[in-house]
Amino acid sequence: MATRSLQRELLGWLLVPLTAVVCFNVWTTYESAVETADLITDRTLLASARVIAEDIQENDGVLEATIPPAALEMFASDPPDRVFYRVTAPSGLIIAGHPDIVVPPGQPAGLEPTFFQTMFRDQPVRAVAIAQPIISARNPGRAVVAVGQTLNAHDQLMTGLWLKALRDQVLLVAAAGLLGVFGLRRGLAPILKLRDDVIERDPTELKPFAVNSVQSELRPLVEALNEAFARIQRQMAAQRRFVANAAHQLRTPLALLKTQVGVGMREPGTAAKEEALAAADKSVDGMARLSNQLLSLARAEQGSSSLMKSAVDFQAVARDALEGLTQSALSRDIDLGFEAGEGEFVVWGHPTLLRELVVNLVDNALRYTPRRGSVTARISREGEAILLQVEDTGPGIAEVDREKVFERFYRSAEAGGDGTGLGLAIVREIVSSHDGEVGLSGRQPPPGLTAWVKLPAYRQG
Repeated sequence: MATRSLQRELLGWLLVPLTAVVCFNVWTTYESAVETADLITDRTLLASARVIAEDIQENDGVLEATIPPAALEMFASDPPDRVFYRVTAPSGLIIAGHPDIVVPPGQPAGLEPTFFQTMFRDQPVRAVAIAQPIISARNPGRAVVAVGQTLNAHDQLMTGLWLKALRDQVLLVAAAGLLGVFGLRRGLAPILKLRDDVIERDPTELKPFAVNSVQSELRPLVEALNEAFARIQRQMAAQRRFVANAAHQLRTPLALLKTQVGVGMREPGTAAKEEALAAADKSVDGMARLSNQLLSLARAEQGSSSLMKSAVDFQAVARDALEGLTQSALSRDIDLGFEAGEGEFVVWGHPTLLRELVVNLVDNALRYTPRRGSVTARISREGEAILLQVEDTGPGIAEVDREKVFERFYRSAEAGGDGTGLGLAIVREIVSSHDGEVGLSGRQPPPGLTAWVKLPAYRQG
């Protein structure tokens, strides 16, 4: 695949239009040079013809035309041109010049000069013809004076004007190209430095680049790089937290499990062994739940950009989650209820994570609600948001601890139960990845706690 050069592309976009403009200017300059040479030649011819016309005289009834030297000297040029003239009396008699050259195509109209092209021995000739009134009783009418000149001086003048303009235009393009190359190199220097910084940077170093080191047009690129580095840092930090959390949380139950197994192996009686096996089984259940919650936390931490989302019926998801927790509520003698308002409750999200959100909130409520208590989940609309409330009749959480309980593994001093301290942390991560809000408030009337989640309602189109 052919490599593309930004410098060459920018220089091309600069020079190609400039070259087109220069070509147009050269063409218009050539036309202007031709017009200028024609104008100078025509004025010289006209001036010579008028000098000759003014010297036409009548002697003894005969018209005579003497050719003043000034009429021919004005054509002096290098290389020299041949000059031809022809003077015709009103009667048509040639009184000066040659009869077979510079013959005008017709009689001049009035006193206006007539310019025309003719040939002499295969050489182009530019000529003019003028009418000179003759006031005479014997030769009344108008004499016709025609003067012609070969085009050596004309062509030399035209070529000189055109070549000078062409030279200036070529020099302009060359200067613009050199200045363009210099300017592009100076302008691209920050990009090249940024490229070198990226190449030379240690892969583990993800600090942001200085935005002010490049031009304003390139700042969005640097900001995008910095944002990418920030996302990588957050991802790496999440992975490190997950590994640290998993190692920390699994170490204790594994040690306890090993102790329980060791005790069971040492006990001689069957009853003691069964008690140790039951304790080990409970520890394994706790470890399985902890592992599942750690995996859910890791998946929720991936962020909203990496989740495969779709339109989800949040009411159906919540109902399904509560049905899965019915047996747990019955085993604890807790009244588990579900209330839903009228209308649709559709959100844009990941169905599995949304179910995990509901499960964690309700499971948390069940774990901290005493026997014969109640847990109620409600779904309703609040403006452009879907509101989920999980209300329990447990001991509640002190107001000073309501923000802290969303931290991983944090458990208030008053909290009982056998939780891992991950449930609300998982809920916060899932809500964050769905651009929602989560919070806790006291149940009215107390005692108890209400956990609420607001998610943006999905609108088609």
